[in-house]
Amino acid sequence: MSETTNATPVTTGSVPTYEARALAVPSATEPFAPTTIRRREPLPTDVRIEILFCGICHSDLHQARDEWNNTGPTVYPCVPGHEMVGRVTHVGSAVSKFRVGDMAAVGCMVDSCRTCEACREGLEQFCAAPAVFTYNSPDPHVGGVTHGGYSESIVVDEAFVLRLSSELDPAAAAPLLCAGITTYSPLKRANLRPGQKVGIVGLGGLGHMGVKFAAAMGAHVVVFSTTSGKRDSALALGAKELVVSTNAADMEKHLGTFDFILDTVSAVHDLNAYLRLLKRGGTMALVGAPQDPHPVVASNLIFGRKHLTGSLIGGIRETQQMLDYCAEHGIVSDIELIAPSYVNKAYERMLKSDVKYRFVIDMKKLKS
Repeated sequence: MSETTNATPVTTGSVPTYEARALAVPSATEPFAPTTIRRREPLPTDVRIEILFCGICHSDLHQARDEWNNTGPTVYPCVPGHEMVGRVTHVGSAVSKFRVGDMAAVGCMVDSCRTCEACREGLEQFCAAPAVFTYNSPDPHVGGVTHGGYSESIVVDEAFVLRLSSELDPAAAAPLLCAGITTYSPLKRANLRPGQKVGIVGLGGLGHMGVKFAAAMGAHVVVFSTTSGKRDSALALGAKELVVSTNAADMEKHLGTFDFILDTVSAVHDLNAYLRLLKRGGTMALVGAPQDPHPVVASNLIFGRKHLTGSLIGGIRETQQMLDYCAEHGIVSDIELIAPSYVNKAYERMLKSDVKYRFVIDMKKLKS
């Protein structure tokens, strides 16, 4: 069974392809507009997925506007999106994990070398090759670069496709494929015990997921925000307290009391203020990626033997574990569902942090 496409399949090089509708930016300064892209027809181990919902990640904005010089320039036209949930419409002859009609999900990666040390350990995000990311990575099959989930369909090797439980709302589950695994992975590796004190810096798309996961793991969760206006929202998500990070007296009350702090902020800010809040041996993990370097005072790590670390999404096995954990605990993202025609407005609002807490595009409406 194959979904309807806009054109008869053609061959690009040695790989047959088909046309799929998509939203793309033609350059760093132009808005999103409808277009068509080429996808490969499924190879023996491939799954073709009709994309139903795609989350909008802040990374999409950075990539679309070519703001991440450290990861290489954006290739245009650019089709972002790495938080996809959809339905399987076609499976290759050697596919064993999926059947037509299954719900499936695709995150930040669509392939890797599978043979390097990282891949063998289930850490494909650190593939030495490197990994083939869902968009703006060299496409080994069709040529050019990969295109993401702001489109009607995608073709991915089954090894990089995730199962989605029927217990999860598919639209609200879409952001789990990036925001979810980005926050779940460092919290899980921290081996939190019930009652331990965990701080979440920032209450946005990442931060609100961090609160939900840490609370589900039994932690005493404290949210740090620059304003007290998010207190009610933080408590509703599962936090026990909100601390205004710009209030020196409030910060002072928590010196040396945190077992773990997850910093989700993607702008430069004072890490030292939070390092001082850690207990001896405590850990602060960064998942936000600002352009400019953070200044860190070495003594804030040395005195107390504290740890400052970072984390990048998760491997395929861990991402599946996260989705299963979410199904078991009823965890999804808080979203605002939008039509494809609203994406440019959503980007404007995202720059103003005007969303609770993740935009998700209803890709079904791309076909109307």
